[in-house]
Amino acid sequence: MSSFAENCLAGKGVLITGGLGAIGQAVISILLSHGATVVANDILCEEDARLIASRHDWPVARYQYLQADITKSDEVEKLLKASVKRVGKLDVALCHAGLVLACPILNYSEEDWDGIVDLNLKGSFLIAQAAARIMVEQRTSGKIIFTTSWVQDVPWPEITPYTVTKSAMRTLMRGMARELAPRGIRVNAIAPGIVGVGMAKRQWDTEPDYRCRAGKAIPLGKLQTPESVANAILFLCSEAADYMTGSTLLVDGGCSLYPMD
Repeated sequence: MSSFAENCLAGKGVLITGGLGAIGQAVISILLSHGATVVANDILCEEDARLIASRHDWPVARYQYLQADITKSDEVEKLLKASVKRVGKLDVALCHAGLVLACPILNYSEEDWDGIVDLNLKGSFLIAQAAARIMVEQRTSGKIIFTTSWVQDVPWPEITPYTVTKSAMRTLMRGMARELAPRGIRVNAIAPGIVGVGMAKRQWDTEPDYRCRAGKAIPLGKLQTPESVANAILFLCSEAADYMTGSTLLVDGGCSLYPMD
């Protein structure tokens, strides 16, 4: 449920990376429901992507899926060109794709480190840079939004490489915001908390120690819903956030208020 007008994103073209994950699907649904035209990027095959879109009944006229590996600059270039062709004008780029692995820091492999840094940080940089170049070329007062995390400020056991990338993404966001403000491009971030999907949900359901630690870390007392993340992203995409740049919107149930282990 959103309190924003249903047409608040009418005519806006949006690209979201990592769009077919659980949170990304909630984001796409709310953007479409408020009038946006959305291009979703992920690495799923076309058939799996079609099944997801069909399940949500996303309107074909305003939704398209484009498969691409955003850690490769040539694929990013093709993705952005195809996105602009689809939406006409790129108004918003959501750097949402991310990877997290739970592993003690003493056991992390170089391969795992490289994979997390490449996708979370390098991939976000390549997308944001390419989107900004298009916005400058189009003379669009666009928006670039990074998905970081509450752990950018509060270390959390066994996901240290992930927290490193999220802290770095925040710095990247602030630097880009400073440089691109004269061009009219706003660059912000959303920092969710412990969302009840994927790895966090599996650990919550199957690891009593994790559930105890996570339960203590959430002042509001329950896992975050994907819809709460989507609502915050909707706000950042909308005109209501036009005077924001270089900001991180914390939507974490209070997790970042204090560390609890």
